[in-house]
Amino acid sequence: MEKKLKQRPINLIKVVLFGPESTGKTTLSIELARHYHTVWVPEYAREYLQNKWNNEGKICEKKDIIPIGSGQITLENNLARKANKVLICDTDLLETKVYSEEYYDGFVDPKLNEAALNNTYNMYFLTYIDTPWEADDLRDKPEQRIEMFTAFENALIKHKRPYVLLKGNKKTRLKTAIKVIDKLVANKQKLYSYSNTLIDWDMHFLHQKNP
Repeated sequence: MEKKLKQRPINLIKVVLFGPESTGKTTLSIELARHYHTVWVPEYAREYLQNKWNNEGKICEKKDIIPIGSGQITLENNLARKANKVLICDTDLLETKVYSEEYYDGFVDPKLNEAALNNTYNMYFLTYIDTPWEADDLRDKPEQRIEMFTAFENALIKHKRPYVLLKGNKKTRLKTAIKVIDKLVANKQKLYSYSNTLIDWDMHFLHQKNP
């Protein structure tokens, strides 16, 4: 697997907000990160494609898929080292794979496909389309929301990914997600915490200073 598309090993609970555009993934990512006093990984494709639109007036092309995937995993790997037991991911490479398949007649770059199927997460939260559509420079196909949702759910089922469907208002979704994550955390030992790393470093520094 391409190294630039591969996760670095780290003992965290990793969850993914997964689903079509304008279904509340970013809002929930922020709320979950706040609840768990941790960090969240934004969707790199939005920054990448917004810059492309602003500078070139162009939308996503096949050649953009690998740079988007690489940028996403770089963000995830870097932010994982600043997490507190839980890492909230606004997207992952499986989502990039679904978009590639839907927009390019089933095409997926083999390197992206391999990475999408090999990188692992503890849980996916599939966000339903019962949220208002909010248009912007990048979002399209508002008339195909159910078709896109079905494509995302089918990908989770096909590749045997653990997932929970999130429906309802923000409060309901947040409550459901927290209940699931709390169980995951309770069942895993010695989870990485950036704050503990800082404490260990401070103790090491004090020991070196006062042997």
